[in-house]
Amino acid sequence: MKKKQTSILILLLVIGLILGSLLGEIFADTLPFLAKSQQIVWHPQGDFNILKYDFNIQVKLNIASILGLALAFWIYRKL
Repeated sequence: MKKKQTSILILLLVIGLILGSLLGEIFADTLPFLAKSQQIVWHPQGDFNILKYDFNIQVKLNIASILGLALAFWIYRKL
């Protein structure tokens, strides 16, 4: 079994998310269920007196982007 790198998986998943989201927006007029989306927000923050951080991460998922994720994972498994 070949050793697969995590960075390739992450890259493929991000590309799958972006392409799926773009295709969902393009075909939203003909297939309106592809345009319905859900936003996921994660807001980690911390204060350690010396170091203080505050991030805001948002992901907007729709059916097309989830299909893009599944396709990217399938391509990764075939590598």
